Amino acid sequence: MLKNFRLKTWMTVLSVTLVLGVTGWYFRHSVQEEMLRFALPKVEAPPEGTVRFAVIGDYGNGSPQARDVALMIDSWNPHFITTVGDNNYGNGNFPRGAAETIDQNIGRFFHAYISPYKGRYGPGATTNRFFPIPGHGDWDSPDGLQPYLDYFTLPGNERYYDFAWGPVHFFMLDTDEREPDGASATSIQGRWLERNLAQSGAPWKLVFTSHAPYSSHRVPDVEYMRWPFRAWGADAVLSGFYHVYERLLVDGLPYFVNGAGGTWLSSFGEIDAHSQFRYREDFGAMLIDVTGTRITFRFVTRDGRIVDEYFLVKKQTG
Repeated sequence: MLKNFRLKTWMTVLSVTLVLGVTGWYFRHSVQEEMLRFALPKVEAPPEGTVRFAVIGDYGNGSPQARDVALMIDSWNPHFITTVGDNNYGNGNFPRGAAETIDQNIGRFFHAYISPYKGRYGPGATTNRFFPIPGHGDWDSPDGLQPYLDYFTLPGNERYYDFAWGPVHFFMLDTDEREPDGASATSIQGRWLERNLAQSGAPWKLVFTSHAPYSSHRVPDVEYMRWPFRAWGADAVLSGFYHVYERLLVDGLPYFVNGAGGTWLSSFGEIDAHSQFRYREDFGAMLIDVTGTRITFRFVTRDGRIVDEYFLVKKQTG
């Protein structure tokens, strides 16, 4: 009898200890996140009628740095989030792109933007506000791109697609060479982009590619992605792949490399003649504000510093 009483008492103490331990862990981490959020410099709210969105790239490893970037994005109160690929780097036990790590690496920080969200980190959005594109890391799982396709619900064939939000038409590409419809200007995907850019009547047309056509990174450029974006009607091209931030101007068309979302930071090599700005000292994301006549691109570090700003202006027609 006494033995059973001692066993029950020990089990009760253990259960309470575990509950308090888990509760304490969540409390500590919640407090830390709120402290980080509170400490961030406040980016001014955009004027009424402005579409505000964030762009992250090469972020998906669940690191404290990726968390910092996610908290900063939350503080901007964006209408939605876009990515430029490499959403799921796996972890030490699972390879890049693995189904076992996708919720931990994406949903943990961004579930409130995803719909439908079926993960374990909380409620999702009522309508989808998270628009990724796949990168080579997402393709690298043993099942190819399938975990990514199972996790997200996106327009079109979900590998490449387009959508419009306010005055912006987004063209989201799959630039991996394993893409079934090809990743060249003359491929099925390339012709799709050419046709849809020509048909779009939106004031702004933005193209998203994972593999950057131009960069000053120490790894050679992805030259097969040098499609005639400007001739087809694009206003800017946003990419990732290289773990740096860079802004280039090629034949009057701005190209952004935005791969500093939270994994690791890389180095620059020989500087491209088109390069206008380069940064690799800290992690961050792009903050973009758009009206019918102006679009402003910023790169903001995870502590809230704006290190680059660039804008385009168009005359209002009609």
